[in-house]
Amino acid sequence: MPRNIIDITDLTVAEIDQLIATAEDIVAHPAKYQDACAHKQLATLFFEPSTRTRLSFESAMLSLGGSTLGFSDAMNSSTSKGETVGDTIHTVSCYADIIAMRHPKEGAPYAAAQFSEVPIINAGDGGHNHPTQTLTDLLTIHREKNRLDNFTIGFCGDLKFGRTVHSLVNALSRYENIHFVLVSPLELKLPRYVKEEALKKRGIPYTQTTDLESVIPQLDILYMTRVQKERFFNEEEYLRLKDSYVLTPEKLASAKESLSILHPLPRVNEISVAVDKDPRAAYWKQVKNGKYIRMALILKLLGIEV
Repeated sequence: MPRNIIDITDLTVAEIDQLIATAEDIVAHPAKYQDACAHKQLATLFFEPSTRTRLSFESAMLSLGGSTLGFSDAMNSSTSKGETVGDTIHTVSCYADIIAMRHPKEGAPYAAAQFSEVPIINAGDGGHNHPTQTLTDLLTIHREKNRLDNFTIGFCGDLKFGRTVHSLVNALSRYENIHFVLVSPLELKLPRYVKEEALKKRGIPYTQTTDLESVIPQLDILYMTRVQKERFFNEEEYLRLKDSYVLTPEKLASAKESLSILHPLPRVNEISVAVDKDPRAAYWKQVKNGKYIRMALILKLLGIEV
């Protein structure tokens, strides 16, 4: 059976640390990896729109000397004719060596994995999980702080539907001495099941608040998220909450000089463009890191050692 990555907990801490080490080596010695996946094919099956994740996967495979195929819209696939996702996956796994899949429905990549003859990577399923964004975040934190333990991280914005937040909380809860600060409107709080499974079960301290400015001085990392219009059933509710938090240079005045600001992107207006010039802004580095960690993951799942 092929190895699939559906949830970040499908990887052990040791495996995550090894992926980060491989990604760091790719950054340092890119030429060493340029033909590692020669004659291998990655299929990107995106049933939901994406810019960074899809192009990052494709760039990763091309940088490893492989090739890509796939679609960026479900309407460009036979699912628009009524074909089941299972049949689509079974078909594509006959053409490709590995599949990256995004789907708007929670659990779809897990279900699809039952029909695949090749490894499947979950590239985001609804408001549930986004393991490769989490690996990107972990690599970025490691490159910024040179560690994955002993810090305070604040998550701000949409913590209810934010799959990147859910995955990263799950991942960081396995490292030592992490304090979580959860900043959101009451309507967009981190789901109870995430708190129960990742934090309370492990006895990990966390703070919940609606006031970003009151907690920003204590943060080592600030993880901003957008309020996601596509997750709302009620437009009026979305419009009421979408500008709950906007990070500006003024709000950063009391933050640590060593703060690192992350954002999974896309950004709407929750981070002012004026913050881009702040040396603490790490979200564009995050974009680059996404390619390197996905290169490392592709190599691992294909069993290729360089």
